[in-house]
Amino acid sequence: MMTFGEKLQNTRKGAGLSQEQLAEKLSVSRSAVAKWENDNGIPDIDNLKAIAQLLDVSIDYLLENGSSLEFDVMREPIDINAFEKSKKRKFRHDTVVLSKFPDADSIIPLWREKKLSKWETAFEWILSPAFGAFDFIDKVDNDGYYYLVEKKGQQYLVNVSREFVTSSKLVRRIDEQKFTIGKHKFKRLDPQELVEKV
Repeated sequence: MMTFGEKLQNTRKGAGLSQEQLAEKLSVSRSAVAKWENDNGIPDIDNLKAIAQLLDVSIDYLLENGSSLEFDVMREPIDINAFEKSKKRKFRHDTVVLSKFPDADSIIPLWREKKLSKWETAFEWILSPAFGAFDFIDKVDNDGYYYLVEKKGQQYLVNVSREFVTSSKLVRRIDEQKFTIGKHKFKRLDPQELVEKV
């Protein structure tokens, strides 16, 4: 499956444009286009729409490998201990996400694991199949809880850690039980949502 960068490069060449020409049409630098084509970043939503229009492809086509679905990332500092648990909410993280999205239509807890590269998968299989070293390291790096929040037809991927709430506006709707964003795989944890749909 092709990455976003490979698709961008192929469709740009198919349209007979150089990196410089595409950059000029988008009012960005040539190095920005090169960065996107090398999968070292992804355009913002406005540039993504412009690329799709210029190259006559859909945004879904460009993003369908799950390389990234996130835009407009907001990060807010918190003190997790300032939020109380309750009988209904076993985790302070649940209380945080409910307080940050009080008017959400739904809040669905997610399970997250790292999507391993080929060499990481080989390492796990050969040297540590029972331990899961990379998944363990990833969880130590980021001990937060993840949620899929829906509000007025817009979805957000929300991470609540001990110190921050990070909300990422999603560019395309996610209805699947399991999905991939960037280097992580997600799964809806419980059919019982934190907030019932109206």
